Amino acid sequence: MNPAVAEFFAQYGFDPAQPSALQPDRHFTPLMRAAKEGRLDVIEALLTYGVDIAVTNADGCNALWLACYNGSHAIIDRLIQAGIDIDRQNDNGATCLMYVASNSKPDLVSLLLERGANPRIANHDDFTALDLAGSLPCLKLLRTA
Repeated sequence: MNPAVAEFFAQYGFDPAQPSALQPDRHFTPLMRAAKEGRLDVIEALLTYGVDIAVTNADGCNALWLACYNGSHAIIDRLIQAGIDIDRQNDNGATCLMYVASNSKPDLVSLLLERGANPRIANHDDFTALDLAGSLPCLKLLRTA
């Protein structure tokens, strides 16, 4: 394990022997934490180590959700290139596209749409990303998708 990743694991209390494991609070794996913190260097190393990108937290969210929270286009792209499920629905049936649309992040709506996110998926309440759009720019992007 490279020194930056070892320091990252120590900082957040991750077990280096279990690089895909959720912390006891069930909120983050090392990959999720790195995505939230904007640590592309750590993400690159973790992907090289072969971490499981399909792991979800207690809410059913994968690392792409945390990357969308952070807003880093580079991290979102890297996770998508690694094969993460771009249309993963969490326990409420929401996708990352729904999350960024409802939080008025048009740059991320555009990015996810360009990378193949499905705007027609509905959550458990039968709402799509278009229904949940929190701003006019997001609404316009989703109407043309």
